[in-house]
Amino acid sequence: MANNKDKKIRIGITQGDTNGIGYEIILKTLSHSGMLELCQPVIYGSSKILTYHRKAIEMPAFQIHFTRDINNLRDNMPNLFEVCRDEVKIELGLPDKQAGKAAFDALEAAVKHLKEGKIDVLVTAPINKENIQSSEFQFPGHTEYLEASLGTGEKALMIMCAEQLKVALVTIHKPIAEVPKFITKESVLSTIMRFNSSLKRDFAIQGPRIAVLALNPHAGENGLLGKEEQEVIIPAIQEANDKKVLCFGPYAADGFFGNRLYDHFDGVIAMYHDQGLAPFKAIAMETGVNFTAGLPYVRTSPDHGTGYDIVGKGIAHEDSLRHAIYTAIDVFRNRITYDENHSNPLRKQYFDHSKDNVVLDLTKDDSDDTDPILS
Repeated sequence: MANNKDKKIRIGITQGDTNGIGYEIILKTLSHSGMLELCQPVIYGSSKILTYHRKAIEMPAFQIHFTRDINNLRDNMPNLFEVCRDEVKIELGLPDKQAGKAAFDALEAAVKHLKEGKIDVLVTAPINKENIQSSEFQFPGHTEYLEASLGTGEKALMIMCAEQLKVALVTIHKPIAEVPKFITKESVLSTIMRFNSSLKRDFAIQGPRIAVLALNPHAGENGLLGKEEQEVIIPAIQEANDKKVLCFGPYAADGFFGNRLYDHFDGVIAMYHDQGLAPFKAIAMETGVNFTAGLPYVRTSPDHGTGYDIVGKGIAHEDSLRHAIYTAIDVFRNRITYDENHSNPLRKQYFDHSKDNVVLDLTKDDSDDTDPILS
């Protein structure tokens, strides 16, 4: 396994919406030769569409290996795996069903290769969640699609992460009017436990401290402004504490972020999308990363959208995508290290110094053992 951790990681990067800024941020990120020292990039898309975007932003050409054979990759340059067999009309900045279909084709091919072990991790460029809808893609977003396509029954968890802040969500893409009915003790507790596991295995944080936000203003004011805190969130926190998870709250979101209380925690759990993502993007927009926990595979994405308003102008920042690649590499390696450290533990032994040369193996289940030392 040490060799797997040290090898050059194969990063699958989907093109995203072809009328958005996906190709611009991909090209800018991969134009730096230092990226090739960290990974072997594989873009899932179209050479024609890539060339169109490169010329639109007047970016100098650099070497990219185009191929239709995933087994024929070059190590010394970025690769592009051709997935768009049909002609796709490019209309920069305009939502279009063709662009959505091209985005799905790239995603589908990358997921297939991820499951086959042809690539190691997945990084997705932004999609238009409406345009991509079809008979094959009927999901609110990437997270739900990947849960269905790559999951093993465990619920996926959206985590927005940056060096200074990590935010997990109890509900993801739910209309605000429907959020309260999804805030249950079970859903909050499940999020706490899954977030705790991810912070340890994916981010190498030992004994993570987790803050849990309230649902209602002022944390409900003891039931005056809502009872979810008393009836749902606090019982979930208490049960998590009983399971030896270090979680605290519920905290009113405005004061929590306004007073930078997140500096004292390793992670924050928000009840709904904008409660967590609005402050996260205000704090870490340029370096923020969307990470999907709870999957047997690593997937990250930049924390922004398709950027229709700035596409083709050459002003899109690639920082978030670059950090998405860095994060994917780190999580991939962290998982290997964590799994190595937690597999085949040494047998725990107890020496009874009252007897000569007696060793009791405490890892065995000896139901008939009546030795008073163990009783």
